[in-house]
Amino acid sequence: MATDPRRLSFLLAVHRAGGVLAAADLLHLTPSAVSQQIQRLEKEEGVTVLDRGPRGVTLTPAGRILAEAAERIESELVTARKELAALGDDVAGTVTVASFETVTVAVLVPALVALKETHPGVEIVIHDMEYAEGVRALRAGEVDVVLHERDERTKPNAGRGHRDVPVLDEPWRLAVPASMPTPGSLHELDGVRWVGPDPSTAAARALGRLGEEIGAEPVARHSFYDFGVALALVAAGEGVALLPALALRAGVPDGVEVVALPGLGSRRIVARHRQSRHEPGPAVTATLDAIATAASQIDLT
Repeated sequence: MATDPRRLSFLLAVHRAGGVLAAADLLHLTPSAVSQQIQRLEKEEGVTVLDRGPRGVTLTPAGRILAEAAERIESELVTARKELAALGDDVAGTVTVASFETVTVAVLVPALVALKETHPGVEIVIHDMEYAEGVRALRAGEVDVVLHERDERTKPNAGRGHRDVPVLDEPWRLAVPASMPTPGSLHELDGVRWVGPDPSTAAARALGRLGEEIGAEPVARHSFYDFGVALALVAAGEGVALLPALALRAGVPDGVEVVALPGLGSRRIVARHRQSRHEPGPAVTATLDAIATAASQIDLT
């Protein structure tokens, strides 16, 4: 007959208290109830667990073995309860993030990997979205966080109920055809031909800012949205491109020189989330923290 592990707790109480009467007080039961459980344990195991003498009871060798097993079980249960309590307090949930290629690769994916270790209950779902689409999805409750870009001079525009959290400031760089003399200042860019960024991007706003500082409107022959397209056009000698540092981390093609100039400024990566009495929740907060940590570890030199 299999032993009921609950009976071991009665044997352990007798062992610790030094007798059936004391164990009954400890367990808030009658001595008769404790004795019945001990007798059933002896019947189930087919051994005698207590030596009953005029001076009380002591454990037999078999009783000590079972009492030690009871202590191990008790210890395992304490550990399990602690783990269950920690699990109950752990952060869990699905967080949907709208992002774009350079930030997804450099920041979001490393954050996702880190979260698997620190908060395994948090599941990240990534959607590749343009800024306007991502903001609409955030308002509609379809995404929880939107990673977006802006030039350093662009004013924050988070609407009511939303909050922007700065994630990363990365310098703008010039991608220059190798056949072109290396510019040493912003004013040497006066009159150069540009590979123009899409008007909806932070690069377009930064290029407009540079034009104001130079005093000449940038003239573009081509336009790009994808940074790889921009680099290919620069390598072909079609013009100069203004690109963020993250776009150059994977390397540049032959025929392209990367130039850092004072005054180019920086592109700011921002995480936007809903802000209310109940948001952001623990899972979103953990995600934002992981994103910030991943961004802080990026070497932009």
